[in-house]
Amino acid sequence: MTAQDKAIQPAEIQAGHTPLAFDGPLGPLSPGLAIVGAGFSGTLLALHLLQRVPPQTRVVLIERNAQFGRGPAYSTGNSSHVLNVPAGKMSAFHSRPLDFLQWLQGLPPEELSGVEATATTFVPRRMFGRYIRHLLNQEVKARNHGDQFELIRGDVTDIAPNGGGLSLTLDRNRSVEVDRAVLAIGNFPPAPPPVADMSFYDSPSYRPDPWAADTLDDLDPDLPVLLIGTGLTTIDTVISLLDQGHRGPITALSRRGLVPHRHASSLPPPDMPESDSFPTRVNELARALRDGSRRCRELGGNWHTVIDELRPITTELWQAMCTRDRARFLRHMRPWWDVHRHRVAGPVADRIDAARASGQLQIRAGRIREYRQRPDGLIGIDYRPRFGDGLDSITAGRVVNCAGPDADYSRIRDPLVRSLLAKGLVRPDPLCLGLDVTANCATLGKDGSISRRLFAVGPVTKGTFWEMTAVPDIRQQAEFLAGGLASLTKPVRGPDAPPSPGAARGR
Repeated sequence: MTAQDKAIQPAEIQAGHTPLAFDGPLGPLSPGLAIVGAGFSGTLLALHLLQRVPPQTRVVLIERNAQFGRGPAYSTGNSSHVLNVPAGKMSAFHSRPLDFLQWLQGLPPEELSGVEATATTFVPRRMFGRYIRHLLNQEVKARNHGDQFELIRGDVTDIAPNGGGLSLTLDRNRSVEVDRAVLAIGNFPPAPPPVADMSFYDSPSYRPDPWAADTLDDLDPDLPVLLIGTGLTTIDTVISLLDQGHRGPITALSRRGLVPHRHASSLPPPDMPESDSFPTRVNELARALRDGSRRCRELGGNWHTVIDELRPITTELWQAMCTRDRARFLRHMRPWWDVHRHRVAGPVADRIDAARASGQLQIRAGRIREYRQRPDGLIGIDYRPRFGDGLDSITAGRVVNCAGPDADYSRIRDPLVRSLLAKGLVRPDPLCLGLDVTANCATLGKDGSISRRLFAVGPVTKGTFWEMTAVPDIRQQAEFLAGGLASLTKPVRGPDAPPSPGAARGR
């Protein structure tokens, strides 16, 4: 490996320029930990690992895309795409709860672009992406005279056991040898709704990835647009359309037509007694939430207090449910849970409400049945309305799939995922929410065996942890996993170090 191959330029990481990491030939690496994926989950895990592992332990962060530390959610350049959690609750560290806010407040006014840096502000998501890259840049600069922390730009296509460790195969005939690896592979684009003729999904009128840079490129501002889905991704896409001056009608279609609610005002919650317990059967839980919301309203509050009370124990509730109740929750309650739990900032909700009031944005409920190419070049979309017997039709010039990430790993075509499944090193979780992992984030093999080498972090673990999309949840998981991995990591002895007492006794 040449010095040029290995050079890392911290200032360019912070500024968002390239190169971020070396991408040339890789030499043999000493044993250590590799993290596959340098979006938010993977980068945060790396930051916490470096605080916990012995200084001789190599930590390798691998990313296929040009930018480290952001991922799709925080790489958006649109300042109208704001966080769904106020700045005061977005720290990367539990022990420093105001770290993000203090970083914001330390920026020059011209870099804030008019954003008010307070604990209750919903700041642009790109600012949080800058914050994570700032933390990454600090670690690179702190360790740039050694080999402990390494950034590699590349696409991991295979992971295989190799003599008590793992061998990671990368593009361009490269490989990395490590003791353990963590899958931080984030979210995959949404799956297309099944229809009789799937050929439409190969046409230029269909955009499968709402976060792709060209999703809204070359779009006639008067063209009608159909957005599949009505969740948070749809909200972002509508805002992007409005920001680029789109004048044509926008239709958002999902099975139930539910739209995320807005965050409550800053009024204090009502003085309610703390709940003694929460049921783990779906019907009883739904009843408890309804009763609690009613009591809140009677005391002058709203349902937000009841939902927020669940936040610290959501994972415990999920893990205490039997598989049957988890499946019932996903089938019947999940859409309502999502729109109440994952809310949008007031200014964003105001723009969505205004677009609906003007008639430009319509929300519909139903299932797509057929796409028809019309003589005028537009697409006719037939759908069956919810609770309806016949078919209704929508006309669109572009269809964007905003239905949420595809989490059914049995059908995801990513080469690394397919290889791991084929080898039996991983398996989809029973409810098709991600990969099957233990409570310690270790992957489960096809035969149910618990890996001591391969782990996972972030959205890929939703089957076990459920709430694994918001920053506070991923931060807690990253800190927990970093501690667990550090406890499995043995310090590397130097060549002149005496043998350990255990080794002297032949153990």
